[in-house]
Amino acid sequence: MSDLLICGGRVVDPASGFDGPADVLIRDGVVAAVGVGLDCPVGVARFDATGSIVAPGFIDMHVHLREPGIEHAETIETGARAAAAGGFTTICCMPNTIPVNDSATVTSYIVQRAKQVAKVNVLPIGAITKGSLGEELAAIGSMREAGIVAISDDGRPVMNARVMRRAMELAMAFDIPVIDHCEDLNLSAGGDMHEGPQSVRLGLRGIPSASEDVMVARDLLLAELTGARYHVAHLSTQRSVAMVAFAKSKGIKVTCEVTPHHFAITDEELGTYDSNFRMKPPLRRDRDVEAIIEGIVNGVIDAIATDHAPHAGSEKMQEFERCPFGITGLETAIGLSLSELVHPGHISVMRLVELFTTGPAGVLKLRCGTLAQGVAGDVTVFDLDTEWTFDAQQSCSKSKNSPFDGRVFRGGPVATVVNGEIIWRR
Repeated sequence: MSDLLICGGRVVDPASGFDGPADVLIRDGVVAAVGVGLDCPVGVARFDATGSIVAPGFIDMHVHLREPGIEHAETIETGARAAAAGGFTTICCMPNTIPVNDSATVTSYIVQRAKQVAKVNVLPIGAITKGSLGEELAAIGSMREAGIVAISDDGRPVMNARVMRRAMELAMAFDIPVIDHCEDLNLSAGGDMHEGPQSVRLGLRGIPSASEDVMVARDLLLAELTGARYHVAHLSTQRSVAMVAFAKSKGIKVTCEVTPHHFAITDEELGTYDSNFRMKPPLRRDRDVEAIIEGIVNGVIDAIATDHAPHAGSEKMQEFERCPFGITGLETAIGLSLSELVHPGHISVMRLVELFTTGPAGVLKLRCGTLAQGVAGDVTVFDLDTEWTFDAQQSCSKSKNSPFDGRVFRGGPVATVVNGEIIWRR
């Protein structure tokens, strides 16, 4: 716990609706005051944020840290370091580790390990089913006691509708959301990229939009049936956006997230067979990107999440059809969001901050994502105009599998503060 005065910046806090010049004082690791011209108490460190945006600590609710079991690709320590460099103060890690986080034992290991080595807050997400095999429910109650904030079989959709219904009913009892990777494995089987003219041109097997759409439709019906809190992970298609919008209008408890790469690039970028562009859901068409941006603008989409999925170079740098799906994303998320959403005039800075703070905090019912007095002193400082180039080889992540290597960004993170301590600065 530290003391810090962040002064001279433009404070943007969606939770209170505040947007203007102000200082933020953190004492003993918690927010003590937000106001103009705050005095710096004796012994308190001072950070000059002139020309920068000072926001509540950003939250990434969809990250793969790979520990335990796949530490050659990422660890809790290196993933947390990449998160800090990307401006995130809280990250939620998915359960597809080895062993799968389907028990209180694994959950407790992640929680304790994070306390030892991670400078950002790490919140585990537990598996829906044992081994994420989609057959038998995991020990959800004991995992909840150990610290999970949601359940998901991310990467392995729950194909059995009866099992998903039971999971939703049980999740309601523990007041946590069910997060689903929406993919009909029968429709997408063997696919490498989005099914369309580009997949035909490249001679690659296609993954149709319908593979996502039919699962979103099924889950929305189950959410209506059970009354559960249901969250769509990394939504990527035009129809899925429309279905979520319709469900929200009918009062169904549904939320959703999108990744920066799904609103920044399309399947047309795949002309070089670069394995760094292989991901699930796959990159979609122009009209899907337009629908996602429209959903961000009109409030259908609740959060931006990176789906940070590190893979070792020896695994990722194979033929396109053989390499694993997924890319890193923690260090480029703010830059991409500014470049694709704010600078073109699609959304305001306030809306951007909301998508990284009150949005995910609301989905998971977290007591963070705000600069309210008494809340943990987690702050993200970023600017809007400084040009910088992302060099994947200099990434804080153990893995370098990013399609944005060498991209020039306008604006990005300046400093990351957790409990009043500056854990990273540009």
